[in-house]
Parts: sequence; C-alpha cells; structure tokens
Amino acid sequence: MSAPLVSVLLPVYNAGPYLAAALESILRQDHQRLEVIAIDDGSTDNCLEILERYRRADRRIVIVSRENRGLIATLNEAMSLASGDLVARMDADDIAYPARLARQVAAFGRRPELAICGTNVDTLIGNRLTRGTADPVYQTGDLRILSLFFTLFLHSTVIYNRKLLSDSDLAYDENYKHAEDFDLFRRITDRYPVKLIDESLLAYRQHLTSVTSRHKKVMRQTHLRIVSENLAREDILPTAAPLGDIGRAVTMDTVSNAAEFMIELDERIAGQPVELRPSYEGGALNLFYFLYKLIGDEAKPHLTHAFLTRTARWELIRRRERYSLYPGAHAPWLSLASIATTRHVDAVQWFFKSVPAAAILPRHHPQEQA
Repeated sequence: MSAPLVSVLLPVYNAGPYLAAALESILRQDHQRLEVIAIDDGSTDNCLEILERYRRADRRIVIVSRENRGLIATLNEAMSLASGDLVARMDADDIAYPARLARQVAAFGRRPELAICGTNVDTLIGNRLTRGTADPVYQTGDLRILSLFFTLFLHSTVIYNRKLLSDSDLAYDENYKHAEDFDLFRRITDRYPVKLIDESLLAYRQHLTSVTSRHKKVMRQTHLRIVSENLAREDILPTAAPLGDIGRAVTMDTVSNAAEFMIELDERIAGQPVELRPSYEGGALNLFYFLYKLIGDEAKPHLTHAFLTRTARWELIRRRERYSLYPGAHAPWLSLASIATTRHVDAVQWFFKSVPAAAILPRHHPQEQA
C-alpha cells in the first residue's frame, strides 16, 4: 500500500527572510509523498523568486501568484487545489522537523476516525530556541469542551483528514479574521474526534512582522467573540457581552464587567456534571489568563490590580508578578518600574533556558540561483 499523499498548504506573504528554510523543512520530510501548494498572496519582496527557484529543483511544488487577497481567501484557494487525502498547514516562517508529517500520518493510520491532528511546538526567537512542554490539560480534558475556550492547536501544525471532512467542513470563514483557525477547529471538534501529539514537531518562529504580532488587537477581539458565541450556544451564560466590550476597549468599567463575568462563569461551571467540570475549569482558566494578558498589555497596573482583586485570583499569577502589581492601585508608577524589572529578569531566564537554534533545527542549504 502506497503512503498517503499529503498536500501542504503554504500561504506566502512577504516572508523572504524565512521562506527558504520553511520550504526546505517540508521538502526534506521523512514522509516524501507530498505536494506543496504555495500561494504567493501579492508579496512585494523576493518570495516569488524563492518559490520559483525551489520549484525548478523539486516539481512537487505548485505555485500560484496573484494580487493580495488576505490569509483566509488564500487558505481556501489552496484547499481547493489540494489533491491529498491529508491536508497539512505550514506557515512560511516556521520550520517543520523531519519527522513531523510521518508522525502525523502514522497517527491517522492508527486512528482513521480522527479529523485533525496537531502537535506541540518549540519556540524560535532570533537564533535561539526553547523546547516546548506538554500541557496536561490535553491528556485529561475533553477536547470538545476545551475548544469552546481557546484555539486547540497552533495553526501551522495541523493536518486535516479529507476522507472524513467535506469541503464545507474545511472552509475558513471570512467573518473570523485573524482567528479563523479557532473558528474552524471549534466547528470540527464539535462533530469529530481530534488529537494533539505530545511531541514538538515544529519550530514556531516569533517575530515582530508575523501576522500574530501585526494584528494582535483584531485577533483578540475575534477570539473573544468566538468564546462568547460558544458559551451562548452551550447555554453556559445568557450573555457574554462583557467579553466583546473589553476586546474593544480596556477601561475600569469593562475590566469590572469582565471580572463579574468570570465570577458568574465559575458559578455556572460548578453546576456542570462532575465528570465534565474539570474540562470546563481548564477552559475557564485559559480564558482568565487571556484576559489577564490583554489587560496587562495596556500598561495600566490599576486595571490589572482591579481585575485580580475582584476575581480573587492573585494566587494564579507568578509571585514576582504579584509583588509588581500589589502597589498598582495606589502607586502605579512603582508597579510599572517593577514590571519592567520583572520583564528584564524573564528575558535573562529565557536566554539561559534556550539553546542555539542551530543545535536543534535541520541544517538549511539554500538553493543556488539557477
């Protein structure tokens, strides 16, 4: 029996500094029966030149180049061109480890009823890499319930099973810009089994020009809208308006309302069947940290102090963050100074926990100009 064909969807937009490494990491996979559907979404740098250079050396690459239409339109177009029974996502700035596709293909072989398989990731910043760790919530939690609260998988790690999923199942929705993956995963997970492989099979690159960095505010707004829709559909809460409000503007009023929302959510979760309660609690905890980060990014310690105090969740943040935020209500300048120090300490600790990327990543051999 021949190995299944894997179609790798590769949307490309101004990713010139990273594209060659991403392409090579796919073309040199242990699983070799693949095609790469690369759509150049109106790049203004040298992406098309790089794609064409690699296609001359490897005919498994299919290139479409056109005007800019955005990520969602690009993903849907690439999906329509894919030939494989399995469809993998890949971002043009990430690096897949050689065993990635083989491990995921094997997972579908063992469990053909799976609709999606994602993986853990390592994090790549500059030339240093930190190893990912498994989140126990995936081992003990109900993934359908968790998918109500957060995006289950990093988008560029997933493979979809087209033997199970229809074209309509796999359509990304333009109404959920910059959280289109969250929307798609929740829809699929509501109907089909999914899996996360507890192994880092991809290096996720963080940089200031990434889609996540450039569109953080819209992403957060859409994320909170999806959570609101999910909780309303599940009849967990009659209204999740406070989530939409705080996504649009972080003020004392919206922070207070979001805190009240979290308190009421806890009360509703306490009334869920005992066997499902831990999964709802895990999802709600993720939502708490999402809001904590959103509020904290405003650099207004009195707002974060109010949120933690009203929800009574000071113990859920790190000790040095607590010490930084305690004076936030009355001496925000002192909190800001302490937060800056904490971030410096975190950066130093991150450096010593990280390793040189070259020690982990597959060696990159750029194609010579033909």
